Order: sequence, then C-alpha cells, then structure tokens
Amino acid sequence: MGNFFTLVILFFLGSGLLSSVKIVKEKEEYLVESLGSYKKTLEPGLNFTVPFIDKITYKDTVREKVLDVPAQSCITRDNVSISVDAVVYWRIMDMYKAFYKVENLRDAMVNLVLTQIRSEMGKLELDQTFTARTEINEILLRELDVSTDPWGVKVTRVELRDIMPSKAVQDSMELQMAAERQKRAAILTSEGERQSAINSAQGQAESKILEAEAMKTAEILRAEAQKQAILLKAEAEKEEQIMNAKGTAAALEIVVEKLAQDPKAQEALQYLLAQNYLEMGKEIGNSDSSKVMFLDPSSMLSTIEGVKSVISEH
Repeated sequence: MGNFFTLVILFFLGSGLLSSVKIVKEKEEYLVESLGSYKKTLEPGLNFTVPFIDKITYKDTVREKVLDVPAQSCITRDNVSISVDAVVYWRIMDMYKAFYKVENLRDAMVNLVLTQIRSEMGKLELDQTFTARTEINEILLRELDVSTDPWGVKVTRVELRDIMPSKAVQDSMELQMAAERQKRAAILTSEGERQSAINSAQGQAESKILEAEAMKTAEILRAEAQKQAILLKAEAEKEEQIMNAKGTAAALEIVVEKLAQDPKAQEALQYLLAQNYLEMGKEIGNSDSSKVMFLDPSSMLSTIEGVKSVISEH
C-alpha cells in the first residue's frame, strides 16, 4: 500500500510539473491568473507557472486580423436608404486591456464600426457617398483608432466595400445616367457639326483669299504689261519723231544748198515767204471774232533777210 501511495504522489507531482511548463508560440501571448487575479502575461517561448495555482485565462495572437462588418442599412443626408458593408484590419497591442477592459472584443468592435458608418453616412448626400469613399475611409480609421485605444487595439485600415442604394434609387440613377449619356452624345455631335462648319468656312475663306490674291497678281502683271507697252510705244514714237526731225532737217539742208546754188530760186523763195505772210494776216482778219492786228513791215523784211543769210552761208 505504501508503494501505491508513493506512485500516486509521484504521478501528481509529475503531472503538476509538466502542467507548469508552457510553450507560447511566436506572435501569441497568454494571460495568467493566480487564485482569480491577474498575475502576468506569458511571452513567446518557454514559460513556467505554479501548478494548481496559476491558470491560463486568455490567449490570443498579436498578428493583424480582419474584421468583416456585415451590411447594414443607412440613411443619407438627403433621406436616401443605402446598404453599406466594410472590412476592418486591426491588431491587439495590449493583451491585458483586450481581455479585461471589454467583454467580447470582436462583437464590441463590430457594433462600434456599424455605429461609426451610420454616423458618417448620415452626414453625406447620396452622390457624395460614391465620390468621397477615400475620405470616409480615412475618417472611420481615425475615429475607430481613437475609440478602440482603451481596449488595447490598433485599427490599421478601414475599407468600405459596397454601397448599394435601394432598387428604386438604382432605377432612378440608371435613368439619370442614360439621360446624361444622351446629353453628352448630343453635345459631341453638335461640337462635331460646329467644327465641321468652321473648317468648311475656313476652307472657303482661304479659297477666296487665294483667288483674290491670284486676281490681284494677274491685274498687277496686266498693268505692268500695259505700262511696259506704253513706255515702249512712247519710246518708239519719240525715236520716230527724232528720225523725222532729222529727215526734215536733212531735206531742208538740201533745199538750202540748192537755193544757194540758184539765184533765181532764192528770189522765188523770198516771194513765197512774203506771200504766205500776207495770206496769214488775211485769214486772221477774215475770222468771226473781233480783233486788231498790227503788222510790222520791218518784221517781214527781217524774216526775208534771215532766210537770205542762211542761204548765203551755204
């Protein structure tokens, strides 16, 4: 009987010794209570507790966790009913607070997230809930991180997944989007027609400008040609007059030479000059207009004498 009791005692001692050895995995922590009171937190690795006195009350991981928040109904500022769900990334920073400061940490966090989402959605209109998703995520992250700090929890990220309006609102939005697409199509069509008309008008204007430039150039060339023709004609007439004058002078010179050689011809020439002078005065006197003409006999004689001198020189 003594050996039996000895074996029983050794068995309990061995069991107690083995139960006092606690191996904690990496990224996990254990809370230990002694006689109903918190004693210590076991870190990863080999740890020892007092058999039959110390007790592992709570154990959890300190790695980041994912909290799936179920969809809930929210009312926006413009009284539109929408359904919103989210996902929250969080981790336990203080195992003692996570166990002793709140009962059922996960349920508490879910309710807190739902409350914050309803509060933020109530501040926005329906259109803003779709365009300001990033801002809403940042606000939720900041507020949840502050609210969960007393529980020893760090919220690292918050993401709104789906924002679903009611069926009636979705139908209305689809009609609005269809009208908006038709409006954009009409605007694009009108812009295309307007640009086409502008291009056509510009093309016609450029064509008319080119045509006017061509006509202007042709008129200039035509004027230049006429100018050149007039100048050439004037030059030709001038040369012809010069040649005629030279011919007349040469003929006169021949006549004068012949008169110089024939005295009778000289006397005939004097007679003709005097006769022409007198006939010119007679014609002037017979004209219809009233006039007075003074004849200087000496001028007629001087003219005859001038001709004589020319003939005598030859």
